[in-house]
Amino acid sequence: MVATPNSSYISPEDYLKAEETSLIKHEYRQGFVYAMAGASNTHVIITGNMFAMLRNHLRGSGCQTYISDTKAHIESINIYYYPDVIVSCDRRDREFDNFLRYPCLIIEVLSPTTEAFDRGDKFADYRKMESLQEYVLVSQTRMNVEIFRRNPEGQWVLYTYSPGDNIHLISVGFDFAIADVYEDITFEGSQS
Repeated sequence: MVATPNSSYISPEDYLKAEETSLIKHEYRQGFVYAMAGASNTHVIITGNMFAMLRNHLRGSGCQTYISDTKAHIESINIYYYPDVIVSCDRRDREFDNFLRYPCLIIEVLSPTTEAFDRGDKFADYRKMESLQEYVLVSQTRMNVEIFRRNPEGQWVLYTYSPGDNIHLISVGFDFAIADVYEDITFEGSQS
């Protein structure tokens, strides 16, 4: 998300209508629209890897996996974000064309320009989604995945994964190697 919003209030309806034909994606936060920056090739590969693994795992399950162009709508606070990968197993989400309200899993691939926002305000906003069970942050500079998981008491607990680890996504019952997230990615230095 870019730090400078358009200067005047825009209704959610006007935002959604404009977004249908816009050449640039924008996120919407309580009446203000923010242009999104482009992604690096590393970001795109990691996002694609996550999407492909989840799509294959969830095929035929009733859950749907979406990539980059589907918005998360946080209705209670009037926000639309574009997560890198979003999964919903809630049939109510099938009635929407270009956003979801009831995801169980959201994945963000961290970028230098968005990392602080993804960890801070965006995560605080996502936590308002009662259906959300896991929020995953994936580094694109080193082999590191962080999963924030909502426990039965409603608290968010952090689980971290590094080289050699297997990752477990409870929200969708999926186990995979961290190496699979970083397939076709080469890091500078000693890690590959």
